[in-house]
Amino acid sequence: MKNMLADFEKYMNDLDLSALTVRGYLADLQHFARWFEQTNGEDLNVTRITPTDVKEYKHFLVNTEQRKASTVNRRLAAIASLAKWARKTGQIQNDPTENIKGVANVSSGPKWLDKHEQYALSRAIENDLQLSKLRYPKRWVTRRRDASLVLFLLNTGLRLNEAVQLRVKDVQISERKGSVLVRNGKGGKQRNIPLNTDARKALQEWISVRPKSDFLWMIVEGTHDESLSGRAVQRILRRYGRDAKIEELTPHVCRHTFAKNLVDHEIGLEKVAALLGHSSLNTTRIYITPSERDLELAVENLSK
Repeated sequence: MKNMLADFEKYMNDLDLSALTVRGYLADLQHFARWFEQTNGEDLNVTRITPTDVKEYKHFLVNTEQRKASTVNRRLAAIASLAKWARKTGQIQNDPTENIKGVANVSSGPKWLDKHEQYALSRAIENDLQLSKLRYPKRWVTRRRDASLVLFLLNTGLRLNEAVQLRVKDVQISERKGSVLVRNGKGGKQRNIPLNTDARKALQEWISVRPKSDFLWMIVEGTHDESLSGRAVQRILRRYGRDAKIEELTPHVCRHTFAKNLVDHEIGLEKVAALLGHSSLNTTRIYITPSERDLELAVENLSK
């Protein structure tokens, strides 16, 4: 099984899928492999997967583990992708997932920050900067970086990998305008993102104190020639999220918030798609779909 998953991983990497997608598919397939072994008494082999296996696994996810529709459908998609690869490489003749339908679900929009949460986050960032300058002056530059990074993500909508790969030469900024060049977006596409006033201010405040480095977002307390890791960015966001009493604050939540703010200001989906680097408008349409919070507010308003 290990050799099979290693070959499949190479296939996905050759398709230029994001590292997050590759890791997710492999994790889902490992879950399926454990179920397959426990159920059938043999190791997972793509040539041994039958339509009955896929149906029973779906039943297991829905009724035994009681997984959400999104989780069930994602795991079925991982198996379908494995089967597609197996057919393409001549390992199987028929796709065992071909007639297996996913779980129907009334979709809701992604998680984004509402105006109250955005205010709470801004206040948490300001308080953190003031406190660090008074109590931890040696760490203030690090906290300035953290603050500017979060504000930058909220005002550009960049993906995590796109942000940490930025170099100083990718940024053009002046008092009245600015832009950032994403050199290697999803699918290897480049795009130029204009910087609004808040993004320019955050960057200028960071650039004025940052150590010398080719990377825009680098490690401060250590080797400056190394960019921040994705995990470091996630930790920064979790810390600010706790301070602002936001249950979940991630790079994707920042990206979704940027997109939702654009839609709320009646910016056309074509422009939103271009800024986000979406290949299809169907991907961008999620931002006109009500989120769970939107639905909660709609029901709550009945009591007023």
